[in-house]
Amino acid sequence: MDKRWSLQGMTALVTGGGSGIGHAIVEELAGLGARIYVCDISETLLNQSLSEWEKKGFQVSGSICDVSSHSEREKLMQAVSKMFDGKLNILVNNVGIVRTKPTVDFVAEDFSLHISTNLESAFHLSQLSHPLLKASKFGSIIFISSVGGVVSMECGSIYSLTKGAMNQLAKTLACEWARDGIRTNSVAPNFIYSAMAEPVINDTRHHFFFFLMVN
Repeated sequence: MDKRWSLQGMTALVTGGGSGIGHAIVEELAGLGARIYVCDISETLLNQSLSEWEKKGFQVSGSICDVSSHSEREKLMQAVSKMFDGKLNILVNNVGIVRTKPTVDFVAEDFSLHISTNLESAFHLSQLSHPLLKASKFGSIIFISSVGGVVSMECGSIYSLTKGAMNQLAKTLACEWARDGIRTNSVAPNFIYSAMAEPVINDTRHHFFFFLMVN
């Protein structure tokens, strides 16, 4: 392995790391030597992943957390602070949900769930992690956004607006927190074959659109 990419001695928190993109991120960071704390809303997926990582010799621990809950986010960060002695190098705001409906069919509960899960959680966890990232003197926040936050996609207007707001949040924090030694970036992937994207990918109405986006 190229030593330039070593994360030995580094710590990371990855939200929604039990499956999908979050799981892959944990694999990559752990493979580079980082110590990782991961949370997931699914106890089954989390336990399966933790067992898998233990067999690989990765330094990963974690807990159940519904990041749409203000109190659970605070509890999560308390656990992370205790685990890593008040310091954190990497925060990956990965958790996200999507409900695919025409805009006229969305109800208030759809809106509040998207906002609390996709956007508010990322904002609040970034706030809570700030002192830990600053204390590490080498902090980095990664927002897992979406191409839907950049261009128009048939994946739901509420989902897209949360991802667009996330991109803007990343820009703002990159400037505001640079003086604290914290880098902030957003990554905007296209459709990834995961459990969350499967309903959209398998919908024949989106096949031509999906082909255009990935080619």
